[in-house]
Amino acid sequence: MAITGSNGKTTTTSLIYHILVTGGLDAALVGNIGESFARQVALDPRPVYVVEVSSFQLDDISTFRPDIAVLTNITEDHLDRYDYNFENYIRSKFRIIENQKTGDYFIYNMDDEVTMRYIEQFKINSNQLPISMAHENNGAFIKDGEMYVRTGDDFMSMSVYDFTLKGKHNQYNTMAGSLAGTTMEIRKEKIREAVQTFQNLEHRMEHVATIRGVEFINDSKATNINSTWYALESMDKPTVLVLGGVDKGNDYSLLMDMVKEKVKAIVCLGLDNQKIHAAFDSVVPVIVDTASAQEAVTAAFSYSEKGDVVLLSPGCASFDLFKNYEDRGTQFKKAVIEL
Repeated sequence: MAITGSNGKTTTTSLIYHILVTGGLDAALVGNIGESFARQVALDPRPVYVVEVSSFQLDDISTFRPDIAVLTNITEDHLDRYDYNFENYIRSKFRIIENQKTGDYFIYNMDDEVTMRYIEQFKINSNQLPISMAHENNGAFIKDGEMYVRTGDDFMSMSVYDFTLKGKHNQYNTMAGSLAGTTMEIRKEKIREAVQTFQNLEHRMEHVATIRGVEFINDSKATNINSTWYALESMDKPTVLVLGGVDKGNDYSLLMDMVKEKVKAIVCLGLDNQKIHAAFDSVVPVIVDTASAQEAVTAAFSYSEKGDVVLLSPGCASFDLFKNYEDRGTQFKKAVIEL
């Protein structure tokens, strides 16, 4: 089973793994998360592999064939690698279904505009299973606060209020995970149990601490603008946003409405913040530049008050100031604890 997408794929991958293990399968979590696929096969082979696969890896496949392929969504990301041509990136993502056969499954987001605009351009031999919040379908959909999952004659339902993962974006992740579990013939009660007990990963919408009434959230895994949009969408408190890093061709205008509605201050965490200032100087009353996690946390806290949230959701790669997004998130958490 393989999962790709511009955002949400790590959460979806981890949830699918949790569903399979809860359902009693001997599975391994590999790829961009956990061990490498090849290392796992060589040293500790398992009957089932849940693989998070990136566009970079899909660029080089020849025979890779997942029994179940999941495409969470496609938004602009890594354009610096794809000659700043979004279509090149889109075609890379769709390679996940290139070698699938008639007995395989392809789970995709029917509500994702880019996916639906391009899906007819590819030959798809596998069984197509859409997920949606807008359309009833023979896959998974949400209607009136209830998730319905059906594959052929099999059927299950569950209230979205029982999901441990909150936010609209996580409802898509949960639909994809539940649908994947159904195709693996995991029992309905085990899927429900897994969805109700799953805990999100470190660095993905991770609650760090609440200090003097200010909540700190570590979403360092948000390395593209769409991930930051979804993080802001789930905020229900005034937000100080920690944003910035290595820009990968970001269009910050995509965040404009969310920033206007929810963000009271922006703390830039990066060496080059010109595009962030150009985008938001006229709409956010406070924008400051910082060059370390400690500086960013101190500044964010100073602009916060009881009832606010400080959200690290950078929308950028981390390599200007940190080893990787994990290092960025870890340093952020350390600085919060030391306040």
